[in-house]
Amino acid sequence: MSTKPSATLTERRKAATQLDIAHAAAELFATRGPDGTTAEEIARRAGVALRTFYRYFRSKQDAVSPLLADGADRWRSLLEAAEPGTPLPQALENAVSQALATPDDEAVRALLRTRGLLRAAADDPALRAVWYRVNQESEERLVPVLARLVGQDARSLEVRLAAAAATDAIRIALETWAGTEAGTQGPDSPAALALRCLHRLVGVMEPWGRQEAAGAEAR
Repeated sequence: MSTKPSATLTERRKAATQLDIAHAAAELFATRGPDGTTAEEIARRAGVALRTFYRYFRSKQDAVSPLLADGADRWRSLLEAAEPGTPLPQALENAVSQALATPDDEAVRALLRTRGLLRAAADDPALRAVWYRVNQESEERLVPVLARLVGQDARSLEVRLAAAAATDAIRIALETWAGTEAGTQGPDSPAALALRCLHRLVGVMEPWGRQEAAGAEAR
């Protein structure tokens, strides 16, 4: 398990302010839509000055990026905690199941906020761009985590492919769920949909060398 330096008090305060702004933006987008919301209104709702808003975010849509990135950060942390050598499909499925679980009301609210943002993004190209950027950044950060899990057999191409497949599996599951009225639990929940996506992609995440060996035998 990797160790990370503790955040300083200044960094924690900065992160807390960014999250307050993100929550304010998400609430306003859910009720008014991005077009009906201004940066000034987001700053006022978050209790910060407009200059503080623009210190942290380039646009009103960018303000929700901490919330959208939170889920990816959580499941990546779960993967980082997995023991090296854990079969990759198993590690990914365990992490996704835990990250998208809703054991309490706050977890339910977090998923419902994501649903609201994804619905708002359907008609707002700038908000969609933030969502895609967050996923791209998550994919890039996932590569070294998967490489550590796979160990010495890791190959750059396969690790990058697995990172892309896993990230897209969760993205597609969340987007699909956001377009429905399904609950946060059950067969059509984000966790269930994400696991179904991962199962379809499990072939690219088999232990390294197995597919190549099969190909060599066939030749």
